[in-house]
Amino acid sequence: MSSSTIVRTARRRTLRVAAAALIAAAGLSLTACSGSDTAGTKPAAAAESSSAGAQGSDAKVDTKAGVANKAASPSRTETLVDGSTAEIYELGDQHYLLKIVNDGDVLATLEANEHDAGLDANGMFVVMTLGGEVRSWMGGGHQGPGTFRLAGGWTAKVTKIGDLHYRAQILGFEGEVATIEANQQDTGLDANGGSIVLSAGGVISAHE
Repeated sequence: MSSSTIVRTARRRTLRVAAAALIAAAGLSLTACSGSDTAGTKPAAAAESSSAGAQGSDAKVDTKAGVANKAASPSRTETLVDGSTAEIYELGDQHYLLKIVNDGDVLATLEANEHDAGLDANGMFVVMTLGGEVRSWMGGGHQGPGTFRLAGGWTAKVTKIGDLHYRAQILGFEGEVATIEANQQDTGLDANGGSIVLSAGGVISAHE
């Protein structure tokens, strides 16, 4: 084989190797660019999702904080007859919550939601009206069933309906004035300026 033929063959091989190298380099470059774009897109989407999630989370926390702050701030406080404190929270129209607090401890709660509510707190009787007015007194309780003369000139006919379930007919000079029922929880009534509590245990008491 002549020297010129050898040179031409070597050149062709060199060109083929160079072309292959260029194609491989181009492929690597495209792969690198594609990978770079993908990598760049994913963090952006993740960041957007994370940002949206954070905003939603903040909104929920702010809402809960608002409710918590409202619940943590009583509309007013009063001293009950036994010396404990009544914290009254206005939750809405004709909707009030009362917490009986002593030395920082919540002893009992009472909620009036569009109707009066009452509580027998170990011999201290408490009534909260649907307007948020609070009255408390000690003693004067009668254990039902039975018929009892109450403070204010009322007569109460207490009947047992079932376990922790009592009903009281409140009678005035002209017959029945109202009926209250304590079913698993105490109840109370504002009776023309007087107050009546009937407990789930059948104890009834009234106060002028």
